[in-house]
Amino acid sequence: QVQLVESGGDSVQAGGSLRLSCVAYGDWYFRTYMGWFRRAPGKEREGVAAIDSGGRTSYADSVKGRFTISQDHSKNTLYLQMNSLKPEDTAMYYCAASFVVGATNLAEAEYRYWGQGTQVTVSS
Repeated sequence: QVQLVESGGDSVQAGGSLRLSCVAYGDWYFRTYMGWFRRAPGKEREGVAAIDSGGRTSYADSVKGRFTISQDHSKNTLYLQMNSLKPEDTAMYYCAASFVVGATNLAEAEYRYWGQGTQVTVSS
């Protein structure tokens, strides 16, 4: 049983920054990936960033150079630092955990546990 709780979403102006947090509860020792996904109004959910148990990261092209994913094992917490935010980044952001060996880092279907989401709104 794994429970994920996101926080940090807010409304900001274009060009601003936010840091999202995801606290993990339960047995997540054998996870293969932790990831951030987002769903904008009227669009399908998409992968944003992922990090494996060894700290290797992957990013969607749309956020590369602006977003940074990281984790603090001592706090059981995953982070997403978002800089230079654009209106196109407006979405509900979800934290997720995968336990699939050999999983593709941003493949939604390979993530087992999901948080409830935190809203990010960027105005122009």
